[in-house]
Amino acid sequence: MREVTEIASLDDARVQLFGNLTEAQLRNKVEPEKGIFIVESPKVIRVALGAGMQPVALLCERHHIDGDAKDIVEQLPADVPIYTGSRDLLAHLTGYTLTRGVLCAMRRPQPPAIEEVCRDARRVVVIHSVCDTTNIGAIFRSAAALGINAVLLTPDSCDPLNRRAVRVSMGSVFLVPWTWVDDLSTLHQLDFKTVAMALTDQSVPLDHPSLKAEPRLALIMGTEGDGLPHSTISKADYTVRIPMHHGVDSLNVAAAAAVAFWELRV
Repeated sequence: MREVTEIASLDDARVQLFGNLTEAQLRNKVEPEKGIFIVESPKVIRVALGAGMQPVALLCERHHIDGDAKDIVEQLPADVPIYTGSRDLLAHLTGYTLTRGVLCAMRRPQPPAIEEVCRDARRVVVIHSVCDTTNIGAIFRSAAALGINAVLLTPDSCDPLNRRAVRVSMGSVFLVPWTWVDDLSTLHQLDFKTVAMALTDQSVPLDHPSLKAEPRLALIMGTEGDGLPHSTISKADYTVRIPMHHGVDSLNVAAAAAVAFWELRV
């Protein structure tokens, strides 16, 4: 029987990482090897563990220890502490009622090199300056479901291991290889043709036959408001639009990504 520690106070230092630390503090840019991220709900925690993520601590409501989280508790290493408390106490600690009553703190992995992520990839997506956590999670979920081999993010995009992004992705951030990219010209060096998703006079429709014939494509998705920078568009091999009706000029970036992933799948 695993030892479970009852938390009776919000001031207990052992569980501060679940509630009192900001996303920036969890990420720990000063000492990246000490970075932590938080995963919510048994289903997503199982995906993370199955992908090899390293647990640091588990926090859950009492009835989940022998319920929804029983299999998770049983597979945790012996040195990973398990904390519990009342529903109200944990809601105060985390700032909200827990999703399915279970949280797991995990060790943040080091991002791999772009060459490693893209080595065998035929279709990748570049998330350019997208800061909305819901959009990030939704793009990852579509990427996993629709055959995108890797996700690259510019440094000004939201962290995929943000708590909400992980939750919205339903754990897909652990299923698709991803890393950060500073210089998009690296994609040409890796033999990718780049596709800027943007509305310009030179844009070709998404179903243009030359696109699907390309052996390696990198789809660059920008923000809904500002779109992609002109400098990024001008350097892309293709500028592509999704044909619209009823005067609608564009889709939400996550929806547009899903449409593009499906159309250009291999």
